[in-house]
Amino acid sequence: MSLNVGDNAPQFNLLDQSEKEHSLDELKGKTTLIYFYPKDETPGCTAQACSLRDNIHDLKNNGIDVIGVSKDDVGSHSKFATKYQLPFTILSDPSTKMIDAYGAWGERNMYGRKFMGTIRSGVLVGPDLRILAVWPKLQPLKTVSEVEKFINS
Repeated sequence: MSLNVGDNAPQFNLLDQSEKEHSLDELKGKTTLIYFYPKDETPGCTAQACSLRDNIHDLKNNGIDVIGVSKDDVGSHSKFATKYQLPFTILSDPSTKMIDAYGAWGERNMYGRKFMGTIRSGVLVGPDLRILAVWPKLQPLKTVSEVEKFINS
């Protein structure tokens, strides 16, 4: 990722699964995990979202809000969030401007085929809108444990 601890979080204005617009300014005064994932309804992305859902109370008890981001459209996010009862915001970034600004767009390799895409990664944005932690590569089922490890360190 191109972001480092202490950097200002890049600005964004994107729609969520309910077509509500969100911006970086809303995060002021909160600690927020922004995680980037490749695609709704794929096995790894579904496992990651459901793990975050299943641990949302622990994260909130530690003062952490969650926002997911992928390039899927609002309709796809709406179906995904409804089907899996996801209790957090999922932002649609079809232009990949936010994904790129947060360093989560790059070369991927799947089954020997190289292509540009979203890299499963995350950042923790502090109440002052500065980056507290960066995870350039996340495993779907280790996202929560990585955040908790950081919080408890």
